[in-house]
Amino acid sequence: MRDQLAAFLPHLRAFALHLTRDPVRSDDLVQSTLLRAWTNLDHFQHGTNLEAWLFTILRNGFYSEHRKYRQEVEDPDSGFARRLMVQPEQESRLMLQDLRKALAHLSPEQHQALLLVAEQGKSYEDAAALCGVAVGTLKSRVNRARTQLAEMLQMENRHDLGPDRLMQAALQHSKVVAAI
Repeated sequence: MRDQLAAFLPHLRAFALHLTRDPVRSDDLVQSTLLRAWTNLDHFQHGTNLEAWLFTILRNGFYSEHRKYRQEVEDPDSGFARRLMVQPEQESRLMLQDLRKALAHLSPEQHQALLLVAEQGKSYEDAAALCGVAVGTLKSRVNRARTQLAEMLQMENRHDLGPDRLMQAALQHSKVVAAI
């Protein structure tokens, strides 16, 4: 009976090509059909039509594959998958906690100067006028605050402490805590 399987290959290929309309997929389907038939040959009932049994295996394999792939969405450039990803929040929360602790160690003058420039986006001139100091003094306070924060946070460059969302969130939090 195992020798008869090869005789049905042309008919199986034609049927698979009719179902899939793709020569590569049809060859894969025929191969999986023959593998299933080979492993389940003991389930074949002698005296029945072997070719019909093979066609049934092929058809059922095609339907199973079709149901499986019907749920899939083609995403060649992975754009859809990238939109589904969620970035981990643990690291940014830990960084925010460290930044809040470091901000608490700044002098009130440095903290206020950094708050006006980095969080509120004020110009050095406007921030100096609000603090009642010279522009050079305010720039010095902001510079020293950034340098101290970079040291406390073990950062290589104090300019990494720009007006990003993390810095703004930490400064906003410390402003709320200071008001309480």
